[in-house]
Amino acid sequence: MTKILLLSDTHGYIDHDILKYVKQVDEVWHAGDIGDLRVTDAIKSLKPIKGVYGNIDNSKVRVEFPEHNRFMCEDVDVWMTHIGGYPPKYNATIKEAIQKNPPRLFICGHSHILKVMPDKKLNLIHMNPGAVGKYGFHKVRTMLRFTIHGKQIDDLEVIEFPERYPK
Repeated sequence: MTKILLLSDTHGYIDHDILKYVKQVDEVWHAGDIGDLRVTDAIKSLKPIKGVYGNIDNSKVRVEFPEHNRFMCEDVDVWMTHIGGYPPKYNATIKEAIQKNPPRLFICGHSHILKVMPDKKLNLIHMNPGAVGKYGFHKVRTMLRFTIHGKQIDDLEVIEFPERYPK
């Protein structure tokens, strides 16, 4: 069993509250708009991280993280990208590829809107953890935590930080 913390759109922001949740999982996945490598360095000092770059990320972030990250976690095929769209309205740049070879779990960020939904046609689960950074139009900072056990994706939890601008 692998415990995952999924976050996105940190926009250079990391704090002790986020890191408290990092310590509770086996891996952290970042779905882009990292903003500053200090964010991922802080996470990497505690747990392994997989990620992708987002549209606001500079060349240093883009050297360290790919635009698309497709990997296996246990028996689950995962595809993570920053701008991916939602079922069935996927981003035009990935629509054909996702239809030809759909993953079991499709993850994106960008919208700052937390959303988990199935794509019954492609037999996949789509996850967007919302935004956990301070910048953007979102009112509540959010992340997702879940487990992967073999082929099962279970124990999904929404983590909310009610104050967008913590003290």
